[in-house]
Amino acid sequence: MSTRALPYRPHNHDACVQQALASARAICQQHKARLTPTRERVLELIWQSHKPLGAYDVLAELTSEGHSAAPPTVYRALDFLQQYGLVHRIASLNAFTGCTYAGEQHTGMFLICRACGNVLELRGIEVSTAIHNAAGTEAFHPETITLEVSGLCPGCKTEAPHE
Repeated sequence: MSTRALPYRPHNHDACVQQALASARAICQQHKARLTPTRERVLELIWQSHKPLGAYDVLAELTSEGHSAAPPTVYRALDFLQQYGLVHRIASLNAFTGCTYAGEQHTGMFLICRACGNVLELRGIEVSTAIHNAAGTEAFHPETITLEVSGLCPGCKTEAPHE
């Protein structure tokens, strides 16, 4: 995405969703992959907020909309979206968040607010380089790197009582 909206700052969230869907369509077309209506709707649901959604949250929303989706349908859609770099799995939350840098090679790095649940994806080339260099020193070849940092976003930090 060209201009980044921060989850804890007011912004036009519909623009986040529309940009994510446009990127997904372009990436799938480029790779000749089929972005089915279900896959597209799952991506849209993931992008409805900056809070990660679990697979069963997605399933519940699809069911409430009248879809006759089953867990395997949702998991297959999420696998597809991950495969094409459109969503990331946040392991510590067992949930999924939209990829801010879809279509770009990058290391998944996330700031997760433990109070409000918002997630911000970071892009830190220097962090990624440091990890690759440290791994290389040990003759280790990393295939997947995901960093998750838990803490308080600026809005929640302001509201939190001083410790």
